[in-house]
Amino acid sequence: MKKDILRLGIALALFAAGACAALAVVYTVTEPTIAGLEREQLKASLQDLFPDADSFDAIEGGLESSVPGVTVTGAWKAGRGDATLGVAIKASASSYGGDAVMLVGVSTDRRIAGARVMTLSDTPGLGANAVNPAYFVDKTAKKTFPGQFAGKLINDAFEVKNDVVAISASTITSKALTSIVKEAGLVGSAWLEGNASGGTR
Repeated sequence: MKKDILRLGIALALFAAGACAALAVVYTVTEPTIAGLEREQLKASLQDLFPDADSFDAIEGGLESSVPGVTVTGAWKAGRGDATLGVAIKASASSYGGDAVMLVGVSTDRRIAGARVMTLSDTPGLGANAVNPAYFVDKTAKKTFPGQFAGKLINDAFEVKNDVVAISASTITSKALTSIVKEAGLVGSAWLEGNASGGTR
C-alpha cells in the first residue's frame, strides 16, 4: 500500500514538473509575440486618437490619478512638428470581469479627443459590448460606448445615465469605463496646462 502511494506521489510530481516546464516553454515562445501585438495595438490606437500627429513621445513620471481605483499606467505626448496636439493617457480600473484598460486622448482645448478600450474581460453580449464596433449606444448617430466621449469637455459631469449613455444591462462596466475616461481627461489636461507648448490652448 505504501509503495503504491509512493509511486503515485512520484508520478504526480513528475507530471506537475512536466506541466510547469511545458508552460514555461509556451510562455517563452509566445511572450515576444504578445508583447509585439500589444505594441502594435498601442501604436495604432495612438494614431487613431490623434490622426494628425507625427510623433508620440512617452511621458515619464509625474502623472498620477487622484481617484481611488483608477491607475495611470502610461502617457504619451502627441505632436506634429513643434506643436503639441494633446496627450494620450493609458489607465485602468476594476470592472465586472476584472481590470479594464483604456487609452484616452486629451486635446489642448480641454476636450476628450477619443477613447479606446484596450483590455476588457466583461460578459460577452453585455459589458463586452463596449468593444463591439457594431453596438451603438446612440443608434441614430451610430456612436459606440467609447465613441460617445469624443469631443466631450473634461469638466462635464461624466455621469452614467445622465450625460453618458450606458451599455444596456451593464451599469458596472459603463461606470468603470466612464471613471477611467473622466480621470484620464483630468490628468491629461493638468499635464497639458503645465507642459504643452506650440499647441492651441
